[in-house]
Amino acid sequence: MYYYPEPEQYPWGEVQHCRELCPGVFQVSTAGHGGIMARTERSVFSTAAKKYGVRESGYLCFEEDCAAAVALRELLDKRLCKAPEHYTPEEYDNAVNGTIQRFYPEYWKARERAMAQAVFLPHREDIGR
Repeated sequence: MYYYPEPEQYPWGEVQHCRELCPGVFQVSTAGHGGIMARTERSVFSTAAKKYGVRESGYLCFEEDCAAAVALRELLDKRLCKAPEHYTPEEYDNAVNGTIQRFYPEYWKARERAMAQAVFLPHREDIGR
């Protein structure tokens, strides 16, 4: 397993608190802001999600007010992170989804289309039967 150091700077200031969500992806806060920071070499996000992040010092950064919801939705969908302890999974999903639906409806529609297509894709072992 590769070690990813915690970020020390965020686009909005010095990192005060940092929690690793999965290898190379961190939830950070500064004195006045925060968000999700992912090492740019970690390719855990879709092309659709990456357009909501800002590249900074070797990280793809998603600000906490809205864009972090896109990053969290993808991490949750891939089971790379889970809801914080003070939320039920359903409460957390609803909060994340509501933010995306309100502020990034085009991403939400693309995600829904991709998920619908994934449901109809045959499993590899079923191909050719």
